[in-house]
Amino acid sequence: MSNYKQFIPCIYLHHGKAVKSLRDDTVICEDPVSLSSQYSGSAADAILVFDLSDGDAEHDEAIEKIREICASVRIPVIGCGNIRRMEDVKKLIYAGCSMAALNYSKQSNIDLTKEVSEKFGKERIAACCTAADAIEENKELIEGYVQEMILLEESAIRSVLSFSGVSIIIHIPDISLDKMIELLGQNAISGITGNAINENIKNLTDMKKFCAENNIPVDLRAAAYSWGDLKKNSDGMVPVVVQEDATGEVLMVAYMNEEAYNTTVRTGRMTYWSRSRGELWVKGETSGHFQYVRSITADCDLDTLLARVDQVGAACHTGHHSCFFNTDLVLGEKQNNPETVLENVLAVVNDRKEHPKEGSYTNYLFDKGIDKILKKVGEEASEIIIASKNPEKTEVVYEMSDFLYHMMVLMAERGITWRDITDELARREQKK
Repeated sequence: MSNYKQFIPCIYLHHGKAVKSLRDDTVICEDPVSLSSQYSGSAADAILVFDLSDGDAEHDEAIEKIREICASVRIPVIGCGNIRRMEDVKKLIYAGCSMAALNYSKQSNIDLTKEVSEKFGKERIAACCTAADAIEENKELIEGYVQEMILLEESAIRSVLSFSGVSIIIHIPDISLDKMIELLGQNAISGITGNAINENIKNLTDMKKFCAENNIPVDLRAAAYSWGDLKKNSDGMVPVVVQEDATGEVLMVAYMNEEAYNTTVRTGRMTYWSRSRGELWVKGETSGHFQYVRSITADCDLDTLLARVDQVGAACHTGHHSCFFNTDLVLGEKQNNPETVLENVLAVVNDRKEHPKEGSYTNYLFDKGIDKILKKVGEEASEIIIASKNPEKTEVVYEMSDFLYHMMVLMAERGITWRDITDELARREQKK
């Protein structure tokens, strides 16, 4: 449970698009994934996604969209809506959600609480509540098996003031600064969500500062070094090397003045000073190719910054992903960086699937279908076991390589990326 008061924007997912609210299906964004990236790049503490789909087929499509959202952001995602059975909770958690929120206006969801909490852990279960009666009647159940409660009606606040061990998030359509302080000043209230946050997403940092000034604990983004700590060049600026966090690829080099540096820290979006235009430059403001900050590190002399970012689209104005695409000199053999090799092999496998090549063994497997692919994965796993009985590692390495190749064919067949795998491993690492 966080010690900070949380600011949580919502995505109301309907027919694959983001709509205005739970009761207003006006489309506000055709691409909920890009919207989630914007929220993640702001000062938001988490994202709440409501699945407003109808029917099983649309529900499955919504789960895939939620999976994309979880993969695109670096803050927790809470999944809510269309839960009818334990399988639906599992789908949300497997999609990457930090929590699945049960709908307490449905008795079937209330009945699921203990079962799913014991299966997935209390820390993965939330309850979405409207009526005070349902809250009061199930107080013991909620306190024992629910980590977070999302109140859809402000009038239900009184019914939760005596709860212990449960985070209370209030969902409201709008808010004033005075109302924000009043709500978050209550010990029982852990955060605010709804359009009150959505419509103020660009002002979250200022809202958090206002909370801090009123002695309300918030997770306020701050840099370890002030602008005054950094050493500037003759133009009064600091060069910034920009690197993609997911791949380690160097994307570009730019410059910051004091305003650009402070804006970057405050907003979480990379902002530079354009020397050619003589103006502040928010990367992606025109193209949509924003760079969301993951970390900023100063070098040993404090005169150069290294920014690791989540890059949306291409970093270079030419359309290339990186500005560094003109190979000048290569000495020695190609480096066998493990991450790069695995990504490159999977890229070849995916290319074979999209553009079949005559005589390709990979295309043979795709042509034979999933049963053949699974059979080969099983056979190669068995070969690893047999090879591992021998003391020499060479044969094991060979068989593991075969297994990984066939596993990548399966990944391509099922649309799985290495990022999907590493994100899941990272989530497990955080629990250890």
